[in-house]
Amino acid sequence: MNDTILFEQHGAIGHLTFNRPAVFNAMNEELMLALRDMSGRLLSSTTLRVLVVKGAGKAFIAGGDVGLFHQRKDVIADEIKPLGDALHEAIINIRNLPFPVIAQIHGAVAGAGLSLALACDFAIADDSAQFTTAYARIGLSPDGGSTYFLPRIVGMKKAAELIMLSDALNAAQALELGLVNRVVAADRLAAETQLLAERLASGATLAFAHAKRLITQSFNTPLAQHLDDEIASFEACARTDDFKEGVTAFVEKRKPLFRGH
Repeated sequence: MNDTILFEQHGAIGHLTFNRPAVFNAMNEELMLALRDMSGRLLSSTTLRVLVVKGAGKAFIAGGDVGLFHQRKDVIADEIKPLGDALHEAIINIRNLPFPVIAQIHGAVAGAGLSLALACDFAIADDSAQFTTAYARIGLSPDGGSTYFLPRIVGMKKAAELIMLSDALNAAQALELGLVNRVVAADRLAAETQLLAERLASGATLAFAHAKRLITQSFNTPLAQHLDDEIASFEACARTDDFKEGVTAFVEKRKPLFRGH
């Protein structure tokens, strides 16, 4: 793994850090391929129960590397497909990870960086964060899932506004629209993210995996099929040790000790 993405794990919580701080973690080929490869590896993890994604330096991800786009503006169109495929495989991996993914957001969140944040299950932003789709500003339509996630979060008309006008949103506006779950002071961002990660990691993570899959497929599955899938997941969870522990703890009026199996 190259150093454009760093990964470390402490207990059941993993931290994936975008590491191009000199360019506000703008995505280049190395970063996209590293994100695809790392997210693919995490699909088979047997020890992770939560993943935090964040950016080094002064930003989360400031979109694609426009400087590189400019340098290669006459040939970049011929290079887009394999890079886009790598990014999109990473987005799909994030949605398929069988545990919650938290975006820890500060500074610039633009273009594909916003797409990636939207793909995460939770997002916590500090009050310095600035959000924009950005694509229209350089004559592009979105990638990374923005046109998939935004209409589902904010509705079609607001999504069209955010994409076509590309106005910047501050953290409070992003919270109001549902782009993030929480906004905290900059000096509390890491601590508040860690608290949420610990809370999720101590939860019934196998049930979370079922819930995440159901949420992801809900917009594309007919109601009758979705209800069948819900009850199948409910039944699968009812066969787990976590379920037995959960109902026992409830009756005994104590906090459950979930182990994710």
